[in-house]
Amino acid sequence: MSYSTTTIGSLLNDVNQHYFLPAIQRPYVWTSDQVIALFDSLLKGYPISSFMFWAVDEATKNEVKIYRFIENYRADARNEATRPAGQNVTLVLDGQQRLTSLLIGLKGTYSEKLKHARRDNPDAWSEKSLYLDILKDPDDVEGEEDVSLGVTYGLKFLATPPRNNHRHHWIRLGIMLDYQDTDRFELFLERTLSEIHHGVPPYEREIAETTLRKLHAVIWQEDTVNYYTERDQSSDRVLEIFVRANDGGVKLSKSDLLMSMVTSKWSSGTAREDILGFIDFINKGLSAPNKIQKDFVLKACLVLGEFDVTYNVSNFTNQAIARIEAIWPSIKTAIERTFRLLNRFGITEQNLTSLNAVLPIAYYLYKTPEFTFLGSSEFETLNAAAIRRWLINSLLIGAFAGASDRTIALARHAIQQELETSRNFPIDRLFKALATYGRLSRLDERAIEEVLDLKYGKPKTFLALSLLYDDVAWSDMAVHVDHIIPEAEAKRRVLMAQNLPEHRIREITDSVNRLGNLQFLPGNENIEKSDIPFASWITGRNRDYLERHMIPDRPDLWMPAQLPEFVREREKLIRQRLLNLSPPASE
Repeated sequence: MSYSTTTIGSLLNDVNQHYFLPAIQRPYVWTSDQVIALFDSLLKGYPISSFMFWAVDEATKNEVKIYRFIENYRADARNEATRPAGQNVTLVLDGQQRLTSLLIGLKGTYSEKLKHARRDNPDAWSEKSLYLDILKDPDDVEGEEDVSLGVTYGLKFLATPPRNNHRHHWIRLGIMLDYQDTDRFELFLERTLSEIHHGVPPYEREIAETTLRKLHAVIWQEDTVNYYTERDQSSDRVLEIFVRANDGGVKLSKSDLLMSMVTSKWSSGTAREDILGFIDFINKGLSAPNKIQKDFVLKACLVLGEFDVTYNVSNFTNQAIARIEAIWPSIKTAIERTFRLLNRFGITEQNLTSLNAVLPIAYYLYKTPEFTFLGSSEFETLNAAAIRRWLINSLLIGAFAGASDRTIALARHAIQQELETSRNFPIDRLFKALATYGRLSRLDERAIEEVLDLKYGKPKTFLALSLLYDDVAWSDMAVHVDHIIPEAEAKRRVLMAQNLPEHRIREITDSVNRLGNLQFLPGNENIEKSDIPFASWITGRNRDYLERHMIPDRPDLWMPAQLPEFVREREKLIRQRLLNLSPPASE
C-alpha cells in the first residue's frame, strides 16, 4: 500500500471539482473549536493523520450517490447531492471532517448561534470567517483562555473584520490561498508588515513575519496531506474500508453505519435525503414537537418490514434494503399517522420516554392503513383509547427497557395474531403476551406505588395523570398540570408566617409537588383558578368535580397546613382508580 502527498492549497483547489463525498459518509459534525485546533496543529507542524480516497471509474460514478463538501457551515447544513461532469472523480473515504474543516477555514464560513437566541430564529445565526492575529506570540500562553485546548496561535472565527491596533493585527486566513506563487507572497508579506501599527515593537514584527511565512508554508510548500487512493470498484470492499477507516476519531454510531449501508444500496440513491428529511418533518412539521432520530426510523423499517427486529448490521442485507425501499412510502405514512395520534394524546418529545414502545403501534397502523384513529366512529374512538392506554401503561412501567428486541418481537407477533380475525388493537393480547414471558406488562400494586412517588415537572407525571383522566377528549382541549393546593400557598416563607414547626414545614414542602397534589385542568379553567383565592375556589366545586379529580370530600384537608394528609387521602383514591383501569392479567 503506497501513499502519496500533496499540499493543502492544491487539495482545496480540487475539492468539489475533483474530490467529492460518497453517500456512505455521515454529516459534518465538527465544532468551530475543533476547526481552530486543526489549524493551530498545522501551524505548529503537527501531523493531521492520513486521508483515504477512492478513485471511481465512469461506471461506478454513475452508480453511486455523490455529494459536495460543505463550504459554508450552519447547523441545518446538509451535503448537497451532485453529479460531477468530469471523468476524474475521487471520493473521500476517510478525512471528511478534516477536509471540510480546511475548506471552511480557508474558503468558507462557520455560522454560530448568538447566545440566548432561539435556534429557529434566522437572525440568531452569525456567519463567521476564520481570522489569524499575526502579532500573537504562540509561545506566550500566560492568561490565554484556550491553553487547556492546546491552542496558542491567535485564531478566531469572527463575523466582521476586526480592527487592527498596536496589540493586534488580523488577517483572514483564507487570503493565503491567493499567494501560491512565492514572489507574489513576498510582495504580500512586505505590504502586510508595512500596514502593522507603528507602535508595535520590532520583536513583534518578527513574530508576525514568522507566522505569515509559516502559514504560507503550511498551505503551499509543505506536503502536509498524506493519502492513499483505493482503485478497486467493488462497493462492498469500499464499504468495509470505510468502516475500518472510521473506527477512530468521532466514533461511528450504529445508526451512522447502518445509514451508510442503506444509502449505499438504495437504488434511487436518495436514502439520506428521504430519511433525514422525513425525520425533520416528524420532529418539526406536525402539530407538536417530536424527537426521533435515524436509529428509530431504521429500527421501524425492520419491524414494519417483517424482518428480525434485532438492530444490527447483519439484518440490513441487500434483499432487506431492497424491500425497505419498496415499502418506504408505506413506512413513512405509518410513522406519520402514529405521531399524529400520539400528539393528539398530548404525548410529545417532552414526555415520550421510550421510542421502542411506539414501534408496535406503528406496526399496527401499518397493517391497518384504512383507519386514521383520529375520527369519531365508534371503532376508531375505542381503538384510539386502547392504543393510548396500552402505550401509557408501557411507558410508566418501562416495559420496553432492557431486552427490548424480544419485547418488540412479542408485541408484533401478538398484533399479527389479532389481525388474523379482527382489526382491533389487541390491548389484552399484548398485556398477556408480555406477561407470559415474565415481563411486567401493566401497572401492578408495586408499580402504582412508584407512580405515586412521581413529582411535578417529570415526563412520567404527565403520563400518569393522562391515565387517570382516561375520559379526556384529547382532541378538543389543551390541558395544564395544576397543583390542587397551590404551590404559592405552600412556600416555606408563607408557612413560617403561620408559626408551624420546622418538621411540619418540611413535610408540607415535600408534599406539594407529589402526584397526589396534581390534577389536569383545561387551560382556561387553570387561569380562572389562579385568579380566585384557593379557599373560595375549592369550596365552589361540586361533588361531581371532586369525584372526577379524585379530591377527598373532606374540607378539613383543603388547606396548605394539612397538605401531607390531603395527599395521603388523595393517593388512596388514585391508587384505586389505577387498579380499576389495570386489572390483573389473569382477568
